[in-house]
Amino acid sequence: MRLGSAARFTRGIERTSSTNSALTGLAFSLLVTTAWIAPAPQVSAQQYQFNTVRIEGNQRIGDSAILGQAGIVRGQPLSAGELNDAYQRLNTSGLFEAVEITPQGGTLLITVTELPTINRISFEGNARIKDDALEQVISSTSRRVFNPAQAERDANAIAEAYANDGRLAARVQPKVIKRNQNRVDLVFEIFEGDNVEVERLSFIGNREYSDRRLRRVLGTKQAGLFRRLIRRDTFVEDRVEFDKQLLRDFYLSRGYVDMRINSVNAQLTEERDGYFVGFNIQEGQQFKFGDVSVTSELPNVDGDAYARIVKVRPGVVYSPTLVESDIARLERQAIRDGVDFMRVEPRITRNDRDLTLDVEFLLTRGERIFVERIDIEGNTATLDRVVRRQFDSVEGDPFNPREIRQAAERIRALGYFETAEVNAREGSSPEQVIVDVDVEEKPTGSLNFGGSFSSNDGFGLAISFAEENFLGRGQKLYLNLSTATEARRYGLNFVEPALLGRDVSFGLRLDYAETNSSFSTYDAERFTFEPSLTFPVSENGRLQLRYTAQEIEVKERDPVINGLVVQDDIDAGALLSSSIGYEYSYDTRRTGLDPNAGVLFRFSQDLGGLGGDQEYIRTTAQLIGERRIFNEEVTLRASLSGGALAWRGGNNRAVDRFVLTPSQMRGFEPGGIGPRETSAAEGDTLGGNMYVVGRLEAEFPLGLPEEYGIRGGVFYDVGNLWDLSDVNLGGATVSGESGSFRHVIGFSIFWDTPVGPLQFNVSDAIRKEDFDREQKFEVTLQTQF
Repeated sequence: MRLGSAARFTRGIERTSSTNSALTGLAFSLLVTTAWIAPAPQVSAQQYQFNTVRIEGNQRIGDSAILGQAGIVRGQPLSAGELNDAYQRLNTSGLFEAVEITPQGGTLLITVTELPTINRISFEGNARIKDDALEQVISSTSRRVFNPAQAERDANAIAEAYANDGRLAARVQPKVIKRNQNRVDLVFEIFEGDNVEVERLSFIGNREYSDRRLRRVLGTKQAGLFRRLIRRDTFVEDRVEFDKQLLRDFYLSRGYVDMRINSVNAQLTEERDGYFVGFNIQEGQQFKFGDVSVTSELPNVDGDAYARIVKVRPGVVYSPTLVESDIARLERQAIRDGVDFMRVEPRITRNDRDLTLDVEFLLTRGERIFVERIDIEGNTATLDRVVRRQFDSVEGDPFNPREIRQAAERIRALGYFETAEVNAREGSSPEQVIVDVDVEEKPTGSLNFGGSFSSNDGFGLAISFAEENFLGRGQKLYLNLSTATEARRYGLNFVEPALLGRDVSFGLRLDYAETNSSFSTYDAERFTFEPSLTFPVSENGRLQLRYTAQEIEVKERDPVINGLVVQDDIDAGALLSSSIGYEYSYDTRRTGLDPNAGVLFRFSQDLGGLGGDQEYIRTTAQLIGERRIFNEEVTLRASLSGGALAWRGGNNRAVDRFVLTPSQMRGFEPGGIGPRETSAAEGDTLGGNMYVVGRLEAEFPLGLPEEYGIRGGVFYDVGNLWDLSDVNLGGATVSGESGSFRHVIGFSIFWDTPVGPLQFNVSDAIRKEDFDREQKFEVTLQTQF
């Protein structure tokens, strides 16, 4: 319709004469020009001006505080928008449940309804996480204003805490209970739900290492038989990131420098009670060390001389840990040589054709920067000197970033702190740095109750108190009480790890033991006093010097069933031995070049006769070698141990001589092999002055699910115990004095149960003597609770 009218109007214009057309055009132009230049009417915003502001409904919050929060000043003109802004500020202040602003002429009425205060906060339905822990999670506190939004955020925080504990189905509902005087009780109703377990851990892309081996690397574990007792099988998202780092470190330490984790897929089951976690990895190729060299850019520093210090050799599987160890070794040598500010820069050249990495240790001059001071914060119980002695550097020494990082690792390894951060910042000048150590302490004491069962000693109760940081001095104190049926023991051990601030450990052992084993015809009481000093003599070697005072008394049983030789021991009464001794140990199982192999060697001697009633020289030695094969699925272990006792004076009693136990040689009772008085009614075990034992064993998976914690093993033991030199036999009939080698084969079951490691040994002595006492089955269980 509108379009047709316009068309008719246009056609009407066309039918007019030219004169009329000209007049009409002129009039239209004047009209448009006038409309264009004429000013538009002014539009003014609504303005308010209040001489009086009245506030109603407030009880705790004063009028001035409300006006200040709103931003309103009496007598000042306000627009409608500014009034709206004031309303929004009051409404979002978190102080009021409701706000109304009403203009009434020259008076502004502000009506508020205050939020209540929190009388108390409580938690209901929580069993897994205690109230004290939940109070640390929330931000709402008693005697503060109740904020519904904050209560919702607190509920989400509690639910997140349960999710980190593996309970993704946890629900939290905040509720309020109104009290008088505008107070409320805030109650968080919690439904914990069940743990969301890891039903399966799988890997894609792994060729060299099996799923079983890689699962042992991870901190997360699959749900197994004892899922109610083992909580590492719960799914925690943050732990997955830690597991990824563990996998990277595992492969990198074995030469797989290109290893990558492409993705981690975690799928929730339909029932929402479990996760399937899969790691998609790319192993790459294994690299070994190629050419290893040392180049010096420093005058008066011979690179060839420092090259002899490097332990890494070509052909060894590459590991960044080995490179770091050699760098630290070179820098320590530089300090001993008086070369300050020397830095070692490893330059690595990759050879893809032969899969090797050439390493050049470049000796350069670092920046001249000194340690201005070391600041330690956060330690309330631990003394500063305990932390400070972990640093090789002190104030005024040249600054070495690598040494600072190693000191940080040593501080964390103490086990005294929940967190330990070590950072360096610029000091009073660019040539100085300040080392900041921020720690958060954790409890270091423990009271443990344990139980043990052994087919040799029977059932026993063990109570122990341990304080790893005694009086905040870094000292260790252990008190032990064991009440096994046939072997009661009470002991105290004290260790000062840094005597006089040196890398020298002082130890003190006090021990009292009573033995009434069914495998002997007598009882024995033994008291031991042993102080010792232990210190490093090489990178892997340590030496212990000790003094031992020991009083042993052999007691008669009722009825008397012992033979002539043991009777002489009983008649001798309590005898005191006083000796000095040493023990050298060399252990490469943690710091060796091969992460899958290690060697432990111990050699000790004790010289008795510094007072006391007995004179002797006791020598013992042990050599243990271990290697993991078949992609670390099978562990091979071999050991050789032996001892010799040269008697020089006093009574040579059975309790002073060597007696082999099942922990030394399997297949026999304690004292089951060796010289024996066959003329006695029970065939008394006499022990021997000489012994040697060799053990070969292999530990391997049995094909059961890894989460069961059950592995198998086979072993072969061969050993001999002999020699009764300087023993008064008194006409007794003794067998086995000259000795003979016994041979034992068997198999073992190792079971990591939630209550402790359980071990079964089933053995058969394929070569033995008629008077030996065989033990075909042995079970041992130890636990703490």
